[in-house]
This record gives sequence, C-alpha cells and structure tokens, in this order.
Amino acid sequence: MPLDSPALTPSAPALKLEDAILATLRGADRKTLSAPEIAHAIAEEGEWHALLIPIRRAAVALAQAGRLVIYRHGKPVDPNDFRGVYRLGLPRQD
Repeated sequence: MPLDSPALTPSAPALKLEDAILATLRGADRKTLSAPEIAHAIAEEGEWHALLIPIRRAAVALAQAGRLVIYRHGKPVDPNDFRGVYRLGLPRQD
C-alpha cells in the first residue's frame, strides 16, 4: 500500500512515516520544522518531493492524536482545517 493511500486503519508504512516525523522533530535544533525540511531529513537518495503529501496526511493524524502541533503563521491551527505553508512541532511539555 503506498504511503498516501487512504485507509481506515494506519498501514505499516504510514506508521513508519509517523515515527520518522516524530524522530526528526525530536532531533531538531529548532522548535518547528517545515514539511520540506522533514522530507529532506527522511528521504532516501534525494527523493523528498514525493513525501510532502504523505507527510501532511501523517501530520494531520498525529495532530488529531495530540502527538504534534501544526502551526501556521506561528500559531497552532485546527488539523482538520488549514491551508498553505505550515510548520510542525512537538507539543509543549510545560
């Protein structure tokens, strides 16, 4: 099943992508990263562009589960209703 296939339950590739996104965010020097920054970090052999849509879908699922936050213009957004350029970050632990 391709990474961007819709499914009722998460597939193994989707879960791997979610884990890769979270690991990349944990290892980042910055508080947030853009989807292209994450794609560059996890892509094999420079094939990062094809990861952008799967990253967005995984980010929405992770945000709905409370495991990451999607930001637009520096503010958290509803994962079910956002457009344009966005950044991803881990939830604050205060």
